[in-house]
Amino acid sequence: MKLIFATQNENKVREIESELDGNFELLSLKSFGFTDDIPENSDTLEGNALEKARFVYGRFHHNTLSDDTGLEVESLNGEPGIYSARYAGNSKDPEANMEKLLHKLKGKENRKARFRTIIALIINGDEHLFEGIVEGEITLHRSGAKGFGYDPVFRPDGYKTTFAEMSMDEKNKISHRARALRKLILFLNGLETE
Repeated sequence: MKLIFATQNENKVREIESELDGNFELLSLKSFGFTDDIPENSDTLEGNALEKARFVYGRFHHNTLSDDTGLEVESLNGEPGIYSARYAGNSKDPEANMEKLLHKLKGKENRKARFRTIIALIINGDEHLFEGIVEGEITLHRSGAKGFGYDPVFRPDGYKTTFAEMSMDEKNKISHRARALRKLILFLNGLETE
């Protein structure tokens, strides 16, 4: 089964591709020569994931999945949330985003945070949502060079390393996106056996 992934983020494409089995082929927007921005105007992760999926499904009339992910920091009332990619401005600069986050947490004891991913799937016109959450904390300093986004400052509960210090395999076993993806794959596998 072929699915278009409604994202311009090639890191996300590789991360999800590595989890899909041979029954599914993930098509990137790049393979269609599509490089426009995809609208994200909702005030929820669920709304943004659905908006992106609907936009791409409407454009290409092909089964589509999309995701929206937010880092939610408890002592910052859920910030940056839906603004995670643009926390420090529209340039979507991960370094600036991490700098702003670490600055806002300076002096705060409560550094609890969670990554939350919503995957939206539109298949044969039907819409479905899948959620994945990983709890953790924001570290005092960046650590590690792997991953992307806030990975160098996020340490999942039960681990001594940040996401950026883990291999992709290790991260994919526990990440928010991987958890949502596992629910999606179970759903898709169920469709194939019907």
